[in-house]
Amino acid sequence: MSPARLRTLALALAALAVLAAGCSSSTVFEVAPSTTTVAPSASATSASAGAAGGTAATTPPGEVGPVSTVAPQGALAALAPLPPGSALPDDAACAARVTPAKEIRAVNAPFNATKGTNKNLKGTYLARVTGDFTGTTDEILQWAACKWGIPSDVVRAQAAKESYWRMTAQGDWTDTGDSCPPDHPLGVDGKKGECPESYGLLQVRWNYSGPPAGLDTWPEVVTSTAYHVDYTYAIWRSCYEGAETWLDTTERGATYAPGDLWGCVGVWFSGRWYTPPAKEYIAAVQDYVRTKIWTKGDFVSFKD
Repeated sequence: MSPARLRTLALALAALAVLAAGCSSSTVFEVAPSTTTVAPSASATSASAGAAGGTAATTPPGEVGPVSTVAPQGALAALAPLPPGSALPDDAACAARVTPAKEIRAVNAPFNATKGTNKNLKGTYLARVTGDFTGTTDEILQWAACKWGIPSDVVRAQAAKESYWRMTAQGDWTDTGDSCPPDHPLGVDGKKGECPESYGLLQVRWNYSGPPAGLDTWPEVVTSTAYHVDYTYAIWRSCYEGAETWLDTTERGATYAPGDLWGCVGVWFSGRWYTPPAKEYIAAVQDYVRTKIWTKGDFVSFKD
């Protein structure tokens, strides 16, 4: 099964698991259990071979970084999410903590200016999803990072890996009409006989973003940047709190445990816990954190 298909399963199972999940009482931050050296992926995003079109020709510059290890080292080891069981700050508190940042992706303007709605999401984490914030792309990433207790540089790096910070990014193209969103039938998005299943900064796969068939998050997950990122890191937090126990019932490279920042980043891509695709993705995101790719000239000036 391809990594994109594995991530699809992760989203489906995560959404279901979140509904019944409670917060873990553990306060231990665990680093990644593997030190296997892996190279970053050469794909433009984690969800497909190029979020804009699924081909190598659409890969943004600067994707492949130096070989790195999964286990955090140096500055990465100091990244500290709020531990499992922590009280998480609310929308207003996080809005007050955002540092002003200029916009580098003008294409995101309409999405950044649109707030989301809760859409009756339920569960310990999903019920907190609101998308109740507007700002520049970086400001929205900061806000969501604060709300879910994850370091903002990890969020910035993962969004760079997934889409190069483009809400217009599309991926996981399919020729199966039943897999298309309600307003994106086959052929209307630029590929004859196909439609994309994944959208936005973090390539949320619409038909696995909450039962039934994504309608619990659609269309806010594609029309509102804040809702899109808010939803994504609710899923991350569920994993980080230890709620995704199904990860120990399938293929895995280690035993799932709460408090693992990088393991839960890898699940977003692979749908598995420390399998080789997950570790490769983790290493690529870590490289983006180290280099602060979002500050580099080629990234800042990138155009579709």
